Amino acid sequence: MHILILNGPNLNLLGRREPGIYGAQTFEAYLDTLRRAYPQVQIDYYQSNHEGDLIDRIHLAGYGTDANLSNHLSENDGSNSSTPFDGIILNAGAYTHTSIALHDAIKAIPIPVIEVHISNVHLREEFRQHSYISPVAHGIVVGFGIDGYRLALEGLLNMLAR
Repeated sequence: MHILILNGPNLNLLGRREPGIYGAQTFEAYLDTLRRAYPQVQIDYYQSNHEGDLIDRIHLAGYGTDANLSNHLSENDGSNSSTPFDGIILNAGAYTHTSIALHDAIKAIPIPVIEVHISNVHLREEFRQHSYISPVAHGIVVGFGIDGYRLALEGLLNMLAR
């Protein structure tokens, strides 16, 4: 099983940014724990603050190098897969609430995407309560802190096993 965890803008600051909302653990430390807990799953990780990079990564995850992206992506960016992934766990950050382009990219690929939010966005500002990702996501995990990625992975693995 090959899963991509894809994080959007400002999530590179986990552990430092608003720890009261997002927690004090870095994503890299959490990812190491997650990989040890699921040794049977190859978990690749990518984070970008740039919408187009996230879209390219979604295309690559869905279609492998057949997505015709080889000239756009560095060979050392952690995505050294020429084959498609089995699924994506996506925390699009603020792009969740603004990006029709991410919505379209998810809709265009043949693999499931699970949407993750560390905080309960429904208890926050009104603008955070709308998601362009949710209508095309196969599942949504909201408000369980950084452990939401584990819950998303378990749900995705169960979904793929059916």
